[in-house]
Amino acid sequence: MKTTNSTITPISENPIQPQPRQTAKELIAANVKSLIEQLEAGHSDALTAYLDAMSRFHNYSFGNILEIARQRPDATRVAGMYAWNQLGRKVKKGERGIRILAPIVGVKRKKDEEAEKDIIKQNTRVLVGFRNAYVFDVSQTEGAELPSMREMSGEVGENRARLISFINKQNIELVFTENIAPALGMSYGGRIAILPGQSEAEEFSTLVHELAHEMLEHAKRRTTTTKMVRETEAESIAFVVGKAVGLNTGTASADYIHLYHGNASLLAESLEVIQQTSAVILAALQPSGNETMPDAELAQVA
Repeated sequence: MKTTNSTITPISENPIQPQPRQTAKELIAANVKSLIEQLEAGHSDALTAYLDAMSRFHNYSFGNILEIARQRPDATRVAGMYAWNQLGRKVKKGERGIRILAPIVGVKRKKDEEAEKDIIKQNTRVLVGFRNAYVFDVSQTEGAELPSMREMSGEVGENRARLISFINKQNIELVFTENIAPALGMSYGGRIAILPGQSEAEEFSTLVHELAHEMLEHAKRRTTTTKMVRETEAESIAFVVGKAVGLNTGTASADYIHLYHGNASLLAESLEVIQQTSAVILAALQPSGNETMPDAELAQVA
C-alpha cells in the first residue's frame, strides 16, 4: 500500500504488533485443508458443523467462522472476556479461549498542509493488520442468566414478510404458481416462482434457495461453476439462514463432499460465497435489516 505523504497510526495507545495480512489467508487455507481431510475420510458431518457455525456466527468473518468451528464446533454464543464481564458472567477457571483474528484499525493522517485544505477528511480509518484475540463460548462462563436466544421451533413468523420485502426491493418478481410442479421453486433471473401449498418452513427455505440463485446470478464466477455446485451452494445458504432463524433444517447436504474433487480453492470459494450471501440475507431479516448488499466492513477482512 502506498503511503507517500501520509503516516498510519494505530488507534490503540498500546497497539499489538499486527500480523501480516497473509496470516488470515493461511488460517483459511489450514481450515479448508482440515475439512477436506475429514471429508475424504468420510466424515461429511464436518461440513454440517461448518455450515451450522455460519448460522450461529454470521456476523463474524469467513476466516473466524472457520476458526470457531474448528476449535469448538459445539459453540453457540461467543464473546470476549470483557463482554462476558459486562453481562455479569465470568470465564470459568482453566477454560481455554477460542483464537480468532481481530483487525487492527489505524488512522491515516495527511500532511499538515494537506489537512488545512481538507479538514473534514484529514484522518481516514484504514486496516493496518491483524492480531490474535480470544473469545469464549457461553458454556465456558458462569454467572448471571442471559436473555433467552430466539427459538422459533420451526415457525417462520415475521421472517417471511421480511424476506419477501427484501426480494421485492431487489426488483425481483415473485409469483406463486402450480405450473412449476413438481419443482418447489424456480429462478429465472429477475423472477422467482414458488409452488403454493408448501409448509411454512418449507416455503421459507425454498424462497431463500431461489433468492440465493438470484443473488449469485450476476457473479462472475457463475460461468466457471457447474450447475451442481450452484444448486448445492443455494441449498447450503438455505440451510444456514433456516438454521439461524430457528427452523428444524435437518442435516446439511452431504452431497457437498462430491463438489470439490480435492480442489481446496474451489471448496474455500464456495464456503465463502455461502457465508457472505447468508450474512446479507440474515441482515435483511432483522427488524431494521439492510435492503441492499452492504459494503464490506474492515472486520470482515479476516
